[in-house]
Amino acid sequence: MPLERDLFLRTLLRELAGTLQDVVGLQEASGFISVVGQRIGDQMNQAYRAALGRAVLNPEMVGEVLLDLKRRIQGDFFLISLDSEKMVLGNRACPFGDKVVGRPALCMMTSNVFGSIAAENLGYAKVELRETIAQGNSGCLVIIYLQATPESQAASGREYFQG
Repeated sequence: MPLERDLFLRTLLRELAGTLQDVVGLQEASGFISVVGQRIGDQMNQAYRAALGRAVLNPEMVGEVLLDLKRRIQGDFFLISLDSEKMVLGNRACPFGDKVVGRPALCMMTSNVFGSIAAENLGYAKVELRETIAQGNSGCLVIIYLQATPESQAASGREYFQG
């Protein structure tokens, strides 16, 4: 019987997200998962700042932190580009594995963790999940806008502010 803790927990999260999506709809389910993602993002931000001995992280450090945290939970995120206005990340493997397919509400974990860490260190972030494995893409394309610009305002996504 192929059952172990990681598979069980990923299946549990898939079913919780699916139940939320079915009962309250995708928008509300995403909202509930966003709250959890925000809390986890805040905890991870504090942990990384403490480990790095920094009160605030610069854009390059934020990028390294985001890649490192996803690597630690078996994601395969990589940096495509970084400039003063935005950070573009790709991903070849979701930490939720195949359990994320059809559960786009789970992507709010990524949005909120990335958005909260970026905003707390850089003042502002808007996270656009342009492509996701959950929606059937072969990988993810995540754009984190670091400034409010006409491009970021035109993009779909969630905004995060230093709190």
